Amino acid sequence: MRLDIDDVTIETAGTRLVEHVDLTVGSGAFVGLVGPNGSGKTTLLRSLYRALRPSGGVVRLDGGDLHAMDPRAAARVLAALPQESSAEFDFTVTEVVAMGRLPHQGRTAASDREICTRAMERTGVAHLADRGFLGLSGGEKQRVLLARALAQQPRVLVLDEPTNHLDIAHQLDVLSLVRGSGPTVLAALHDLNLAAAHCDVLYVLDGGRIVASGPPHGILEPPLLAKVFGVRAHTVRHPATGARQLLFDLLPPTT
Repeated sequence: MRLDIDDVTIETAGTRLVEHVDLTVGSGAFVGLVGPNGSGKTTLLRSLYRALRPSGGVVRLDGGDLHAMDPRAAARVLAALPQESSAEFDFTVTEVVAMGRLPHQGRTAASDREICTRAMERTGVAHLADRGFLGLSGGEKQRVLLARALAQQPRVLVLDEPTNHLDIAHQLDVLSLVRGSGPTVLAALHDLNLAAAHCDVLYVLDGGRIVASGPPHGILEPPLLAKVFGVRAHTVRHPATGARQLLFDLLPPTT
């Protein structure tokens, strides 16, 4: 399923946070959204899982207006992993993951348990099935919430900092899992090396606007990184794979 963000502007409390953003994620592609804190990444993604409505422009799924869809129908095709997820009740991990099946109730009930079990196995949380969600570590919670999103069996997956709270091994594992899971993916990522290694295309957001887009190693160049992130970037080669890696330090102070 193709995702198109067409000329989207988002305002809250009279402040324009995202301005005239155009972004396309082709069917089955993994596209990354990168930018400094406060650049508008989370705001833009919130418009995709309908927590915010654009004040201008339109979000389209295969050409149809996402915000004109019935909420349950939209939830059957688009799942999200927000940056912050709160829970007031101590559901078990199994119960949290099963919530991903709610949009499908009455359609695939016979296979719900199998789908949830498979999602927990894929994200490495099956052994936590009977644990209370509130007692988990941050990394464990993040993988449980990803399992819930996968149990939803979406055609589009929206991820806001999916590697939050994860150790290095689980960061690599989760992004590899997402890339191989099948849906069209749009993910906001902070780690530029992870983004470059896993994404087909990157969009760079700064001040609520897209300032660059293209293949990761075509746009993550020192001048852009200095301008957008305020860092000096150095390119090296991974000793085992030969892949380009970025090293950073602060820009020297201006006089």
